[in-house]
Amino acid sequence: MLVSLKWLKDYIDFDLTAQELADRLTMSGLEVDEIKTITPKFSGVVVAEILSVSPHPKADKLSLCSVTDGTETYPVVCGAKNIKAGDLVPLARVGAVIPGGYTIKSTVLRGEQSDGMLCSEAELEIGVDASGIMQLPAGMKPGIPLEAALDLGDTVLDVSITPNRSDCLSMIGMAREVAALTGGTIKMPSIEIEESNEDIGSLSSVTIVDADLCPRYSARMIKNVKIGDSPVWMKVRLEAAGMRAINNVVDVTNFVMLEMGQPLHAFDFRFLEEGRIVVRKSKDGEEFVSLDEKSHILPAGTVLICDGKKPVAIGGIMGGLNSEVKEDTQVIFLESAYFNPSSIRRSARRLAMPTDAAFRFERGIDPEGVIRALNRAAQLISLYSGGAVCKNYIDAYPQKIQAVQNIPLRQERIREIVGMAIDSEDVMRILKSLDMTVLDEGGGKYLVTPPTFRVDIEREIDLIEEVVRMYGYDRVPVTVPAVSVNEMDVIPRIALEERIRQLLTGGGYSEIINYSFTTPASADGLLLPPDDERRRFVVIKNPLTEDQSVMRTTMSYGLLETLKKNMNNASFNLKIFEIGRIFLKRGDGDLPEEQNILAGLLSGKTSEDLWGLKVNVDFYDLKGCLENVFYDLKLEQRRYCAEMSEPFLHPGQSCNLYVNDTKIGFMGQVHPDALEKMDIRSNAYLFEINLDVFEKQLDPRIRYREISKFPAVTRDVAFVVPVSMEADKMLEIVLTQREDLLENVGIFDIYAGKGLDEGTKSLGLRFSYRAPDRTLTDAEINSIHERIVDSTVRLTGAKIRA
Repeated sequence: MLVSLKWLKDYIDFDLTAQELADRLTMSGLEVDEIKTITPKFSGVVVAEILSVSPHPKADKLSLCSVTDGTETYPVVCGAKNIKAGDLVPLARVGAVIPGGYTIKSTVLRGEQSDGMLCSEAELEIGVDASGIMQLPAGMKPGIPLEAALDLGDTVLDVSITPNRSDCLSMIGMAREVAALTGGTIKMPSIEIEESNEDIGSLSSVTIVDADLCPRYSARMIKNVKIGDSPVWMKVRLEAAGMRAINNVVDVTNFVMLEMGQPLHAFDFRFLEEGRIVVRKSKDGEEFVSLDEKSHILPAGTVLICDGKKPVAIGGIMGGLNSEVKEDTQVIFLESAYFNPSSIRRSARRLAMPTDAAFRFERGIDPEGVIRALNRAAQLISLYSGGAVCKNYIDAYPQKIQAVQNIPLRQERIREIVGMAIDSEDVMRILKSLDMTVLDEGGGKYLVTPPTFRVDIEREIDLIEEVVRMYGYDRVPVTVPAVSVNEMDVIPRIALEERIRQLLTGGGYSEIINYSFTTPASADGLLLPPDDERRRFVVIKNPLTEDQSVMRTTMSYGLLETLKKNMNNASFNLKIFEIGRIFLKRGDGDLPEEQNILAGLLSGKTSEDLWGLKVNVDFYDLKGCLENVFYDLKLEQRRYCAEMSEPFLHPGQSCNLYVNDTKIGFMGQVHPDALEKMDIRSNAYLFEINLDVFEKQLDPRIRYREISKFPAVTRDVAFVVPVSMEADKMLEIVLTQREDLLENVGIFDIYAGKGLDEGTKSLGLRFSYRAPDRTLTDAEINSIHERIVDSTVRLTGAKIRA
């Protein structure tokens, strides 16, 4: 809100400097962002009177003017046609500087001397009218500097108005605040209307069909208006507030909106068919062309101001091109209304029309200020357009807006909230200075009724805020609160997630955060079968886009989308992970099943180009990453099983992850069909782990085992097994025999080819034996080893390779 101090002083007298006023307003909750000093962009321009105008002897489009500043007379050559003897005009004398940095010089134009320049509003940048020389009001004394004559210098405060303080979106509203801060008295503008004998009731009517959206609609009619320029003082006020002057009717509606906070609209009555107004909701898909010549397709429920046949305005937002005030307008139908704030806010957002009127209506205006603003605007339009105001006004008010009354306020509650006691005299004084009615019930209790323009005051806490902000936040003592420091409880899953983050980032991975929203097409992109539970999407009622219309049921799709976006930006080598949630639909009316998931993805090369060495990432890079995590978390009973059911992973390079015989997730290479479906031209490897299941397999206990000081003895055996047999299966069979002296068993060789039958492979296992209390003898080792090998051959059908 731009607040002109000169305009503000029309309503309240104060002696504060601009900086002092800004400080007081800021401390009362109305933050002043900037103090602007407005000075004219010209110098050396004075008020002058035209003594005579005659044609230029050598140029048909030029005139010779004799102009006086009250002291000297100057010859001036001018091309404007709107001047005559006796006019008071701006004269830029020789040496004057006008906007653009131009300095006026004495010159000869077509053989005639010209010692100055007569200026238009646009040339002086105090208006937009460039059609002719600016006409100054009669009575001004020639020779006075133009900036002094028009009182152009000003100081403007740029005040940040919070959404709840709609009452401060007007000059009178700001004046009320200043009056409360300084103890001054408001000077309200005098409103006196001279009405004609013709009653508006015989000329027009208003019907409100949807009173919930428009509870009150009032109107006046002004006849025989003459459209022209606004007075200079009004133009200056509007320019200081950041508005462009248009004409004497439209400028009045803008002026009153800025003055009183009530948006108004002026219709050309001749364009209102059947001469009446109907307020209704729009139908879905109705088309409307607004004043800015833009066509809008209206959603259902938008407030429309219509005549007898068609819409003529979007209520509370903008008028229509089909009823705008034109140069030949003679009859004005003036609207002043109250619209439902929620409706205006919703419509303004949907239509992308953040107008000044919508800005005020959506925050809430004074419902009892509608008629006052209507009469003020009618008064000014009549005064500056020469029109006659018809007798009476229309006030359709079918749904009375109930004002808030008798809000309880307790002195003790003020002390509890503020942290200090404020005298009852101060409380009463502050509330009354804010135009509130206060009933003292005794015992530090009050009943307070706020004025109707304070639509933000509803509860006791609102009143306490008013008291303390006007009392002064700076007067509230600073105290250090007594806080008991308790040790934070460790949440196991949160601690697990943090440890995993440390391990993965330490391994070169970057954490990402994707939206929990996704597209229904994600299931098709991952080739999920029709009966897959991950097709049970939770649908969002009001999605931002179709691509974010459901909750995700897997993290894999988001990782692949991230890969695709990075590849499109020439970033091919990715090591990323995400910790988040997936959502599976249970049933209608039931909350979805939420699962905490860890997911990661690898693609591209293992490192940047270094001496020509580029190695593609593979399955074992991903497996090694997870092995580091499992090792750090001391998970010994972990397995990688090749039976695979994920349709978007390569069947030959993927597996399920098990801990203690419980499936916790999967990992592997993304299937080429899935990559093609998502238009990804690179190999990718990913994993998903269900952290809820994973956490249950962790054992927080730390186990220690004495390190044996005796040597280990190893034995190697090569088993010939079918190609389809997993190496992990062989290890599992060996370990389940639970031989105490078998310390470890591992794979040292896998071979398939020459010397072996087709469909078989050689799997070399290395057995390590050790006793904690002695050195094993060959006889002991051979006995145990033969027992293990024989049992393994019997259980698997394997053969010993010679």
